[in-house]
Amino acid sequence: MPTRNTGYSFYCHMLPIQDAAALMQTPKKIFITTHHKPDGDAIGSMLGLYHYLVKKGHHVTPVSPGEIPDFLSWIPGVAHMLNYEEDRAAATQALEQSEIIFCLDFNDYSRTKHLEALLEAATQPKILIDHHLFPKPVWDYGISLPGKSSTCEMVYDYINICGDNQLIDTDIAECLYTGVMTDTGSFRFSITTASVHEMIADLKHKGLEHSFIHEQIYDSWSANRMKFLGYVLMEKMEIMPKYNAGLIALTRKELKLFNVHTGDTEGLVNYPLSIAGIRFSTLITERGDEVKFSFRSKGDFDVSDFSRKYFNGGGHFNASGGRSKTNFIETVDNFKKILSDIHPR
Repeated sequence: MPTRNTGYSFYCHMLPIQDAAALMQTPKKIFITTHHKPDGDAIGSMLGLYHYLVKKGHHVTPVSPGEIPDFLSWIPGVAHMLNYEEDRAAATQALEQSEIIFCLDFNDYSRTKHLEALLEAATQPKILIDHHLFPKPVWDYGISLPGKSSTCEMVYDYINICGDNQLIDTDIAECLYTGVMTDTGSFRFSITTASVHEMIADLKHKGLEHSFIHEQIYDSWSANRMKFLGYVLMEKMEIMPKYNAGLIALTRKELKLFNVHTGDTEGLVNYPLSIAGIRFSTLITERGDEVKFSFRSKGDFDVSDFSRKYFNGGGHFNASGGRSKTNFIETVDNFKKILSDIHPR
């Protein structure tokens, strides 16, 4: 299995993000978007950048490609964000009228689902801020650092690059802390570098109340979601010690039975990794016309490489996703066969 490259990587098919500063010397209409099924880092980075750019005098429209989880609905700026699936006309108009496009926390237009064709057709300068591996060569400016903990950390760095640390207020701090906290597993993953803690210390000095954010994210579950978790752990978690692996596979029927909403499966894939000896965890869910994967690992098992090779996916070294067009049963069977063939340890 490939081992980790802990060094930062910069993909030079786009101009450095510093060069984009010349485009924003005067107020501009700016469109910001992120990936479909956004998580804390996606929404946190988008809205953190939104607040910063508004402070700089720009007219900014943040657009989520789809619905956001309920546990992120409190984040400062959500009321100013458009949901493309609910308001396509307004979101499309904002994109067409924009002068600059920021793309956050994704490395391929396809990750935005319904926005993919619109972004491909757009001729405005596009700026990428992202920490996923192998971004497509479609952006004009940007930065891609897989060694960074989160896109929120990179937005923080971008604000500092621009010499504007003093503009970070509690709204920006809450947005950026949300993404760093969730993408580092509350600071326990190995990607939590010294620079992450230095950033959090700075945000704390600026008035950040971190316990409030933790409560909003982790202590705001519905009773139904808690019952769903109990069912998953009792009935659906399969441990395979031979492969140091754990698997949770959920059918469309099961998701419907518990009335699972956007975000309700967040974090499920991590639970098997809490078991001694488990180094690789997979969540398989039957959704729409495809079956989706979430992969997590510990140590030197590269799930980004695994998902690209077998399941048309990608992501980070220890956290990635994928998809399958075969039916649910065939997909699960195929996954288990692959697992037996490669024997990750």
